[in-house]
Amino acid sequence: MAEDKAEEKKEMENKEYGKIAVIRIRGSIKLKKELKDTFNMLKLYKQHNCVILNATPSIMGMLKKIASYVTWGEIDNETLNLLKEKREEKTKDKKGREITKKFFRLHPPRKGFERKGIKLPFKVGGALGYRGEKINDLIKKMIPPELVPNLQAKKTNNKEGRA
Repeated sequence: MAEDKAEEKKEMENKEYGKIAVIRIRGSIKLKKELKDTFNMLKLYKQHNCVILNATPSIMGMLKKIASYVTWGEIDNETLNLLKEKREEKTKDKKGREITKKFFRLHPPRKGFERKGIKLPFKVGGALGYRGEKINDLIKKMIPPELVPNLQAKKTNNKEGRA
């Protein structure tokens, strides 16, 4: 019996978990201490902050607890590289070594969130909760257009077509 538990533990440690992006949508007014602690553990300190995490069972449990304040989904490599390239912040620690911050600061999304706002789940037309692959579209909307070359090229093409 003890051997079975040891084997299960090894399997859990060796299992490859997918990367998920978590974005804090709502602020911290009237938030219970338990939820504030969960946000601090996930390094989601302010509204419109984003973190990249492994989809472990403990992380997924934390996300279920704060689901009415965040949105999350599987991030692809293109969006992850774009985030790291455009929004990664570097600071110095106490010893003077350069380190990168564990979160990304994003802008509010261009043209707003989904139709029904930030108080309803994504399945119903809102912005909260699990959204799967569509998290990549939201992240691209939250990076300023001057930093994303593809979006800037589309804007100039549309202006030329109207004239």
